[in-house]
Amino acid sequence: MTVNEKDLQRSVISRDFLGGFALLGLLALFKLLLHLLVNGQYGYFRDELSYFDDAKRLDWGYVDHPPLTPLLGSIEQVLSGSSLLGFRLFPALTGAATIFVSGLIVRELGGGKFAQLLAALCVLVSPASLVLGVLFQAVPFEVLFWTIVCYLLVRLLKSDKPKLWLWIGVMLGLSLLNKYSILFYIAALAFAIIATPARKYLKSSWLWLGVLLAGLIFSPNLIWLIQHNFISLEYTRSINARDVSIGRADGFIPEQFSQITNPLTVPIWLAGLYFFLFKDKRFRPLGIIYLVVLVLFIILRGRSYYLAPAYPVLLAGGAFFLEKWFSLHSRLKYAYTGLLIVAGLIFVPLVLPTLPIGSDGMKTAVSINDALAEMIGWEELVADTAQVYRSLPPDEQANTLIYAGNYGEAGAISMYGPKYNLPRAISPVNSYYYWSQQNGLDASTYILLGYVPRWMAEWQSRCGELKQVLDKVSNPYNIKNEESYYSIYLCRNPKPSLSQLWPSLQRFS
Repeated sequence: MTVNEKDLQRSVISRDFLGGFALLGLLALFKLLLHLLVNGQYGYFRDELSYFDDAKRLDWGYVDHPPLTPLLGSIEQVLSGSSLLGFRLFPALTGAATIFVSGLIVRELGGGKFAQLLAALCVLVSPASLVLGVLFQAVPFEVLFWTIVCYLLVRLLKSDKPKLWLWIGVMLGLSLLNKYSILFYIAALAFAIIATPARKYLKSSWLWLGVLLAGLIFSPNLIWLIQHNFISLEYTRSINARDVSIGRADGFIPEQFSQITNPLTVPIWLAGLYFFLFKDKRFRPLGIIYLVVLVLFIILRGRSYYLAPAYPVLLAGGAFFLEKWFSLHSRLKYAYTGLLIVAGLIFVPLVLPTLPIGSDGMKTAVSINDALAEMIGWEELVADTAQVYRSLPPDEQANTLIYAGNYGEAGAISMYGPKYNLPRAISPVNSYYYWSQQNGLDASTYILLGYVPRWMAEWQSRCGELKQVLDKVSNPYNIKNEESYYSIYLCRNPKPSLSQLWPSLQRFS
């Protein structure tokens, strides 16, 4: 090959390389812009209200999650105050980054521009990807962290450069600071390494340095857990038992095909699983990881979204594996790509906050994504609470606290209460249990939120006077959500005092 031919070949490779990056970048930018258009609609989600409070009380741990997500929330508060769109910026960026990294996995496997585009598009149109780009919570960050870990694993298994274990350790350490469920993926990774020829890395000092690095990053939260008697483990057991008892863990397998991934992408990620397990033994650990995590969540009755981090890499593997087949069937390639785009457009109004609040279309969307309903009515709840509070004599108002039965109500009072000159809220739920004690628990009157009549027997014995003051919490849009079933009560002159009862009141939600 002549010098000119070599230069020409390098030029072609460079154009292909940059062209692939440009396509991935455009698709990632499209997802970001989509969320910037819709993320400011409706209102805060129930979990977001709690995270917003967490972000105002930075610590090395919380009852219901590690500290990284609240830290990111604190940064967003500094940047944008209480802006809903600003608070949801990081999930939008995270979703865009996940799309980009999925394409990079295809590139690392050796796939061309179409395979990279296909993988990124499959991630984009997945219902879980769309929803997680809206909500500020730990899951979208977990998906990105694990997708980056898979990218690094592909590079490691392909290049046999054990130094990459250091970066894998960093990402796993950050993942542990973000969400404890990553422990299942770490366990699956350990099993996959031991069960395949990749066990050779067990002799590498780089792997153990990566483990040490992950441990060091996680250590502040571990110390917090020790100091709090591993309260997060008790929380996890309680939530899992609740989810199983009320059916939230039902439908785990079917929802992988309809709510976590787009039904049209199922052939792609199944092809990816087949490719990793049977077509290239170097990458077999990636297929084994999926199967192990799947089995663990089935046995432990996890919720369907727990498996969401596993799919970007499978979609990348499937897009690479099927690229040659698609190249032989160009009409089908374009038809399938078009169908994916149409399917994505169909899912957008069904899972994102786009339709007018209270419209028939929005109510249909709520039946598919009930998180939309939990974005409605929080300030109205606070306004109802303020009406009850203002009905009290001034001397009674001065000795009144709000008792919130769940973290959504506690977060709503924290966010909107100052606007209505409300007293602070206390709650025995999750980290609010600890925070509520800091400024005192006792008052002569409590406004009770988050209860239905059949739950009030315990309060009948505690209150000198117990009175229902609002039959049902409502919102002007007639959107039914969890709060729609609750009433507001007044509890006067409790005996014994709440400070005496507090250790027995701790709950998880």
